[in-house]
Amino acid sequence: MWSIGELAEQAGVTVKTVRFYSDRGLLPETARSAGGHRRYGPEALDRLRLIRSLRTLDLPVPDVGRVLEREDALGDVLEDVVAGQLRELGPRLAALRWREAALHLLRDCAPEERPERLRLLGSVTAPPSTAAPARFWRSWLPARVPARLASAIVDTSIPQPPADPTPAQVLAFARLHALLAGIPHPGADYCQPAHHRPELGYDLGILYDGLTEAAALAAPALRARRSPHEGEALDCFVAAHARARGLRDTPDFRHRLSHQLAGDPYIGRYWELHAELSGHEPTLGAVHDWLRAALDSQAARTEGQLRCCP
Repeated sequence: MWSIGELAEQAGVTVKTVRFYSDRGLLPETARSAGGHRRYGPEALDRLRLIRSLRTLDLPVPDVGRVLEREDALGDVLEDVVAGQLRELGPRLAALRWREAALHLLRDCAPEERPERLRLLGSVTAPPSTAAPARFWRSWLPARVPARLASAIVDTSIPQPPADPTPAQVLAFARLHALLAGIPHPGADYCQPAHHRPELGYDLGILYDGLTEAAALAAPALRARRSPHEGEALDCFVAAHARARGLRDTPDFRHRLSHQLAGDPYIGRYWELHAELSGHEPTLGAVHDWLRAALDSQAARTEGQLRCCP
């Protein structure tokens, strides 16, 4: 039988530690001396070592108690406790990585840039919430867009915070939030394309279904860094606009569509920041730019041919 001091010495811990776990029922004493002092058997040393191992994993004392209560099913209980700790640890680690990248961002910039960067960083959480861009895109899409399409467009248009961001990505996310804070209500003409206007009679379900298909067809060309060109993706893009208005895809329609799209408001800065955050994956904005450029090139060539051959 060991005294509390002898057990502490055997385990390499302090008497205070042994008393702490004893008082909480994690380390039962075997007996008491004639003077009322605690006595522990050899099994207490194994139990104390198990407690220390569990605490080394930063498990809270109540979770340690749960494991010790079910030593007959130690594996199952420990697996459950560890899984819960991992779920809690993930968000904390993500926040720490964002804070670390933000600190590098401030440390490594020129002194005159720090006030602005500090102001930008102060407006977002770590890691940042995607609520602001989600609100923007849900407001930007008219109620006439089918719910399934609206949900898919919103999901694709919102950049997800990287788990391990670079300082540049932290800055891009902060600038994205600042940009959205300065944009008027999405229902204003400032950022609404022509096809959202009810008087033009677009069937937005047909339009966005076709545009989604066109984007999927154009994406490989963007990944391969190919220049905008005619082909299946452009035909699908134009056909979506034509079908959505009940019109035929003709050279004249393509010419008029090119002019209409050129006059549409476009939030280019949003897509630039989105691209910084999403890496090499083409964004909807980049695909739209590519398809517009292909259409403009074709429309300009057709117009030139018509002028040469009256």
